[in-house]
Amino acid sequence: MKSLSRLMAPALAMAALMGAQMAQARELPDFTQLVKDSAPAVVNIATTTEIKRTSGPVFRGPDGQEMPEFFKHFFGDQFPGQGRGGIEKRSSLGSGFIISDDGYIMTNAHVVDGADEVMVRLNDRRELKAQVVGEDKKTDIALLKVKADDLPTLPMGDSDALEVGQWVAAIGSPFGFDHSVTAGIVSAIDRTLPSDAYVPFIQTDVAINPGNSGGPLFDLEGDVVGINSQIYTRSGGFMGVSFAIPINVAMGVADKLKTDGRVDRGWLGVVIQPVSKDLAESFGLDRARGALIADLDPDGPAAASGLKAGDIIMAVDGDEVETSANLPRMVGASSPGDSLKLSILRDGKRQTLQAKVGHWPGSDQDKIAAASNDKQGLGIAVTELGKAALAEMNLDNGVKVLEVDPQGVAAEAGITAGDVLVELNQQPLTSVQSLRDVVAKLPADRPVSLRLVRNGRPLYIALRMRDE
Repeated sequence: MKSLSRLMAPALAMAALMGAQMAQARELPDFTQLVKDSAPAVVNIATTTEIKRTSGPVFRGPDGQEMPEFFKHFFGDQFPGQGRGGIEKRSSLGSGFIISDDGYIMTNAHVVDGADEVMVRLNDRRELKAQVVGEDKKTDIALLKVKADDLPTLPMGDSDALEVGQWVAAIGSPFGFDHSVTAGIVSAIDRTLPSDAYVPFIQTDVAINPGNSGGPLFDLEGDVVGINSQIYTRSGGFMGVSFAIPINVAMGVADKLKTDGRVDRGWLGVVIQPVSKDLAESFGLDRARGALIADLDPDGPAAASGLKAGDIIMAVDGDEVETSANLPRMVGASSPGDSLKLSILRDGKRQTLQAKVGHWPGSDQDKIAAASNDKQGLGIAVTELGKAALAEMNLDNGVKVLEVDPQGVAAEAGITAGDVLVELNQQPLTSVQSLRDVVAKLPADRPVSLRLVRNGRPLYIALRMRDE
């Protein structure tokens, strides 16, 4: 009996090990149903940008590489030169997802930035031209709109409830492969990247590659908790570290883009730095926390509220500032004109100040406010250009589009923010008032020509006023 027990022991141990492995395998998540439910609302985004080439011939050898012009002597007309002048079209791919059944789509701003044409391919293979409602480069969020109804949508989750170690999955179009699915775990939360002070990124080990940008990140319930935005790489491909924008941040931005076409952030006018352990001790803090004001704009909101260099901002409206990286997000979440209650440490003592935040420097808000009364016509806000700006574009006249109402006449015609309108119905546009005057006389029963400059390239489009 003892010998039999000794013989059976290894087999029993092996069976126990296999049983444990099978139990562990059963505990791993199954994403099959999540993909079936979610994939119809994930889209592929293709953009085209037209670049104006410089003049001069280009000669190419048998391998297609550019060669100096004198090499044409050796190849003759076998490999003819191609003029550099003209328009070169560049394409790129990304991902996105539908957030409302009437055609609003979320993606990354860098996916559509500068694009002349944005095409959205749905899960059912329909291809629709998309309008960029607005984009916010500081959070890398863009909102698109396609003309369609009854589209499938994705449920939004709560990114604030995410925990490190939680399973997540991504659906996107890496390298143009539609609806590719990858999965992993949340590696960290509230990550601050050097160039993105306004986003508390979700770090994951989900495989993300070029083309995944703008696609959704899901929790196990199938709710969207983030937008895949960036990767850390030394090779151009996935290296185990990916970053997603929390959906709570993204939806807040999307709501503002949908309403106003832009995101207008609050600004304090301070230069801040982290509080190190030694600095904390020198200022009488029990530990390193808060945002130390190293300098401030003498004409900014912070100076007007009484803040000084050397103050440490400890809390904003009752929310503790754990690190200096938190402060831009807290202030940026407010709107110009809002009043913030700042708890600061000065000379070793806590005190409270009220600060009224202002517009971000260099924003076009004042210009938009001055020009927005044109919206009842074309649905755009415009501003006049100075002589230097016109000379740089080789123009004698023109007005710049600052904002486009997504439901307006201009949006239907394809006008986008940044366009310079030069001539409408063969009438030169020399000022905001001249635009209003021409618009007031436009016929509603036929299209009229509009000449504009986009990305340095002149272009004619047709515009038709609505019949009231």
